[in-house]
Amino acid sequence: MLRLCYVIAVSFPCVIYYICKAHFIERHGSHFSEERRYRMARRCISIMMHNGRIRTECTGQDRLPKEGGYVMYSNHQGKYDTLGIMYSHFRPCTVVIDAYRSKLPITDTFIDLVQGCRLDKRDMKTQLKAILEIAENVKKGRRYIIFPEGGYDNNRNDLQEFMAGSFKCAVKAKAPIVPVAIIDSYKPFGINSLRRVKTQVHFLEPIYYEEYAEMRTMEIAKLVKSRIGAVIDARTKAKDLEDAG
Repeated sequence: MLRLCYVIAVSFPCVIYYICKAHFIERHGSHFSEERRYRMARRCISIMMHNGRIRTECTGQDRLPKEGGYVMYSNHQGKYDTLGIMYSHFRPCTVVIDAYRSKLPITDTFIDLVQGCRLDKRDMKTQLKAILEIAENVKKGRRYIIFPEGGYDNNRNDLQEFMAGSFKCAVKAKAPIVPVAIIDSYKPFGINSLRRVKTQVHFLEPIYYEEYAEMRTMEIAKLVKSRIGAVIDARTKAKDLEDAG
């Protein structure tokens, strides 16, 4: 939390400028393409990373599907997760976020800017509506980030259970599933320090509909979790060996 407060304080003129600009875009939405909105979002992220002394290492951009929409499923560690993935993902994408968390200051404006999907976990009817809406948008070529673990309290680099229901939108869209492994993403805003930090984002091989068509969502969840877990284990063990050496 210390770094988050520091970044907001140091970047305050930029924060005010981009909040006002984002509100202007919302009022004149038809004049601003998704690409233009996304460029602005990534510019904000870059400023925040620079001022917050955050560096994100990324691999696997070449594995991302070249055409059409897809859904990225990532493990969840903290407030920086979406920012790290968007910084590493050059083409426009957006995020599915808990409706309650999305109403936090600044977050609310950012979600509007990238036209994210707010999911009310307390209302099954609106959840179903959101899943269908996401599926339709993916069919039209949009790309989404979903965190199937739900929450991120104290997750760090340990995986929690992946909720099978979160995979329904990809199944309904018959879209590629892109597992995403993030490492040390809890550090920027989860530890009280202003020291330089490095996080990792790894885009894994997509799982195409033909591969998972006969699987239940619970089986898909286990498959995605196992692939993400394997990368996290390999990368953290390599880092431990490097630090020990």
